[in-house]
Amino acid sequence: MEHHLLYPFPMKYLHLKSLLLLILLWQSASAQDKFRNVKNEAFKAGEILKYRIHYGFMDAGEAILEVKDELHPVGSRKTFHVVGTGRTKGAFDWFFKVRDRYESYIDTEAIMPWIFIRRVDEGGYTINQNVTFNHYKKTASSEKMTVPVPEYVQDLVSAFYYARTLDFTHAAADDVFPINAYLDDEVFSMNVKYIGKEKIKTTFGTFNCIKFRPMLLEGRVFKEEEDMTIWVTDDKNRIVVRAEAEILVGSIKMDLKGYSGLANPLTSKTK
Repeated sequence: MEHHLLYPFPMKYLHLKSLLLLILLWQSASAQDKFRNVKNEAFKAGEILKYRIHYGFMDAGEAILEVKDELHPVGSRKTFHVVGTGRTKGAFDWFFKVRDRYESYIDTEAIMPWIFIRRVDEGGYTINQNVTFNHYKKTASSEKMTVPVPEYVQDLVSAFYYARTLDFTHAAADDVFPINAYLDDEVFSMNVKYIGKEKIKTTFGTFNCIKFRPMLLEGRVFKEEEDMTIWVTDDKNRIVVRAEAEILVGSIKMDLKGYSGLANPLTSKTK
């Protein structure tokens, strides 16, 4: 279905409350929006990142992050439409089938979300959630409720892309970069702790990487708040090369297996 100016996302994903909120948002948005302007050299429309997921020693599945080719308007604002999908495969698919889809409409200038769509199907456990963010009023609305949120709050997808714009040039070990995030009608801190730099070997070669740890919600999926470590390329792209996490029922590793549409050359690749 073609999307036009007034409806830049699939209407089947929107509930009535979200639609009414968006109409009010479009009507109230001024041409003189006074939001921040984040310097983004890390990604652009058309970028695709593909990952292989390992659960312990098993090749468990794959994940894809795609920034759709076309920008989508929300009122007077332009947005990146980012879609993240994850699925199990092979033998792992037989006993714990996963089909997840996350979407975020991320403001191209402020790098903050306007719409967050969550479709989770994990071993029969399902979540269907639609969230609209009103950054003029600093609220987030789901099917259940509207809650106050901090300025420039992120969703799970937009937080990843915003983190790629952070400047680590003068960072020292254990420096923390604050990020406020929203999930399930609650706001929590998903701060990023800078660890240092490290070389990582992949199927594509060896990369100079920046190593950091996101501060996560312990007890829900992760044992401790620093149970995930992420390595991103030490260049303008800041793409994730590897991620490792200890979860409540084992460990997960994610490795880059393909990429296209990058905003910059991969100058971090050494061989």
